[in-house]
Amino acid sequence: MNEQPSRRIIHVDMDAFYASVEQRDNPDLCNQPVIVAKRSRRAVVTAASYEARKYGIHSAMPAMRAAALCPHAVFVPPDFVRYKAVSNQLQAILSRFTSVIQPLSLDEAYLDVSAVITPGDTANALARRIRSTIAIETGLAASAGIGPNKFVAKIASDWRKPNGQYVVPPARVNRFLAPLPVGKIPGVGPAMQAKLADMGVATISDLRTIERNSLVKRFGQWGARLYKLARGYDDRPVESRGAPAQISAEDTLAKDLYLQDIAPLISRLSEKVWQRYCTQNPGLARTVTLKLKTTNFKIVTRAYTPTAPPHSADEITAIACGLRQRIDYPDHTRYRLVGIGISGFIEADAQPHQQCLFDDTS
Repeated sequence: MNEQPSRRIIHVDMDAFYASVEQRDNPDLCNQPVIVAKRSRRAVVTAASYEARKYGIHSAMPAMRAAALCPHAVFVPPDFVRYKAVSNQLQAILSRFTSVIQPLSLDEAYLDVSAVITPGDTANALARRIRSTIAIETGLAASAGIGPNKFVAKIASDWRKPNGQYVVPPARVNRFLAPLPVGKIPGVGPAMQAKLADMGVATISDLRTIERNSLVKRFGQWGARLYKLARGYDDRPVESRGAPAQISAEDTLAKDLYLQDIAPLISRLSEKVWQRYCTQNPGLARTVTLKLKTTNFKIVTRAYTPTAPPHSADEITAIACGLRQRIDYPDHTRYRLVGIGISGFIEADAQPHQQCLFDDTS
């Protein structure tokens, strides 16, 4: 195994982010079991406050199951436009400490602080300053993990949640990982845990007893990666990301609808997409995509790239509604999900005729 690069990585993870934003913005929700989800039979939990988690509620759980576990829980529909605005504020804060940032989602990110640690300073102390700044400027709590690589830092960030941090120096990596269940390894879900259990593996220490060739033979390249991770080896760099490939919004319907009846939903989703687009400002959007899922879970998408980029929610709505004509399913087909997306972003200078889109003359 090649020598591992020497890095100091911080994984910053907001605590119950969506639910915490709701509690911050509505004091009546403080100390209440808050569930971010629509209260409907088809909805799933997007996030749960720590008060709600005491009842066994977690993200991706059916909303009605969560309601049964905690009948007095407060359900709040998700507001991703607001969450994105807070996320942008968080990213601006993180960028003050290092330019090497890799966001994983709206509420977590890796930071490589190897090059910004000054003599007499530590990554652990820097993580405390980051968390303090976040708390002061946003009113939200963040946890952090500090380690020599992304894998260790991410596990460590969960160690003292909420509102805590944990550091794993290089010399302690193997001792830190050894007793952990293999389910702590990102990508090792229930199915993979069952396969490893068949090999007598329950903990990372157990995983180290399996020869590399045996893991590769059973799991291919994923087996080779498991061999490295079990030993705390992760050479992936923190990669700063550019503009998103797509900005989208979708909704699972409370009642399946026919194609001709989804125009109002297309309009609402287009408005959400446009608000997110204006917040992120990734460049001019070229392509509009309509996504549908039928009652029997078949997914169909249609896309169109107009001559001039759309410059309003109404234009996105018009294009997406027009794409319905390209759906060749029978008229009696009903749909359980509708999604709208925009993609193909380009710089404004790359669109020679774009200026006329913003002129008032016609």
